[in-house]
Amino acid sequence: MTSSPSSSPSPVRLDLDGNTIKPLTICMIGAGGFIGSHLCEKLMNETNHTVLAVDVYNDKIKHLLEPESAPWTGRIQFHRLNIKNDSRLEGLIKCSDLTINLAAICTPADYNTRPLDTIYSNFIDALPVVKYCSENNKRLIHFSTCEVYGKTIGSYLPKDSPLRQDPAYYILKEDTSPCIFGSVEKQRWSYACAKQLIERIIYAEGAENGLEFTIVRPFNWIGPRMDFIPGIDGPSEGVPRVLACFSNNLLRREPLKLVDGGESQRTFIYIKDAIEAVLLMIENPARASGHIFNVGNPNNEVTVRQLAEMMTQVYSKVSGEDSIETPTVDVSSKEFYGEGYDDSDKRIPDMTIINKQLGWNPKTSLWDLLESTLTYQHRTYAEAIKQAIAKPAAN
Repeated sequence: MTSSPSSSPSPVRLDLDGNTIKPLTICMIGAGGFIGSHLCEKLMNETNHTVLAVDVYNDKIKHLLEPESAPWTGRIQFHRLNIKNDSRLEGLIKCSDLTINLAAICTPADYNTRPLDTIYSNFIDALPVVKYCSENNKRLIHFSTCEVYGKTIGSYLPKDSPLRQDPAYYILKEDTSPCIFGSVEKQRWSYACAKQLIERIIYAEGAENGLEFTIVRPFNWIGPRMDFIPGIDGPSEGVPRVLACFSNNLLRREPLKLVDGGESQRTFIYIKDAIEAVLLMIENPARASGHIFNVGNPNNEVTVRQLAEMMTQVYSKVSGEDSIETPTVDVSSKEFYGEGYDDSDKRIPDMTIINKQLGWNPKTSLWDLLESTLTYQHRTYAEAIKQAIAKPAAN
């Protein structure tokens, strides 16, 4: 875990326009998750802001809550509550300057098997948060997803069409790209539809009732503490997102499963780069409010197959183990995710708006972020997995 700094953050911090940043009280919903834990660390280590950390679990931020001698003592308070039907939520939002909503079901395996939970979590449960912020004149930073774009226009062109190479058909822009989803029978789009609808509610609240908002569309943020390793710190039958799935296979010395050949293309960004962007949004409301921001790294684009190959090489380096003889195996999406799965072909974010408004650009290469993440995965899980694998043999 991140070590404590030797001294408190400087009391004087300036925003991008040279104004002094006043300490904020931030209600962070979903603070105990992957993104929330990294954002809490950033806020405790580098700012004087106070965080009201709202979540059901706090395992990933325990290291911030426990040390009584830490420089941030008193600046982070954990509130164990489920935002679904909890009357305490409005009170926490009322006594904060800013609410950040990270709460979501955001694992592709769930979109198919738990579409109702997915829709409720990402739309119905988020409605009170938007309402409380709007009614109490509180600023909201809401986390959406790159999934709202759905499929690219280019994916509907003939496979041999030269237009598929034209950026206009596959680069995703916040203000002009359409949202293209599969049919209703393809329940994989339950997540994207719910996220798009809550975006539209937030945008409408801004237009009609003056809600001060920023919407974040993450493009595959990855790094330490992402998701879980099945059977170790999560359900044995669980299917986390691609980084944790592949990490689990590497740790267990199993072939990495490539869904439908792993031909989908994605961009990946290091969590620490992405959190820098979020801090800029928090501390520069004059530049961030009213905007939707893509946050990703267009330079780190690979197919899922290429990601698997790179992770295999990196893991071999950090673990000192040779790769297994058959490092990957192809599986159908129906076999892996169940009936009703569908996918988008490419997701490359246009970065014009965030660069213009906040001057932000990602820094970390795919190789470097994978090396950092897989070093963490190996250090954290390798021994536990060895013991878990050995247990059946001992019985």
